[in-house]
Amino acid sequence: MTAERDPFLNPFPDSDADRRAIWEMLVPRDIDAFVSADWGMVEDDFIPAGFTGVSGHFQSDPQGFTLAFPTLDVYRAEWLRQARSFGADRAAGRFAGDPRAGIFAATRLEEIDIAGDAALVRKKFDGRLAKADGGFDRMNWQTLYICRRQGGRWKIAGFVGYLPHIKE
Repeated sequence: MTAERDPFLNPFPDSDADRRAIWEMLVPRDIDAFVSADWGMVEDDFIPAGFTGVSGHFQSDPQGFTLAFPTLDVYRAEWLRQARSFGADRAAGRFAGDPRAGIFAATRLEEIDIAGDAALVRKKFDGRLAKADGGFDRMNWQTLYICRRQGGRWKIAGFVGYLPHIKE
């Protein structure tokens, strides 16, 4: 029997400061900012110059991927739109319980490849957010983040996201 993991607990040891910092940026800070629709909480986590975001549109075939976010400003606008929509659903009581806890429970970030001042980070979502009407919102996708150490801290340089989550 496998022990239940604590979704709020950073899985990287204290001795692995780089991976701990990346996890803190991409899990609790990202989730808390999204749930609060507060871009200011994550604004400094990005490298604006050269930022690029690719959307896989939940397709497995890269032929369908698009350059959906050619700049950080374009991504920020979409992030805020999604966060505000989520916040409106939350305020209207459309979720059963605390959706923040559900997002944490659905999130896995356990694979970070670091090469010097660059990192490839795999963030996966697999879970359900219970809705007040008895239904649920399914979370089942993954994102590959490209991060760089800049000014002594890790930041997001770009990503390939909205990819299907393929279970191993």
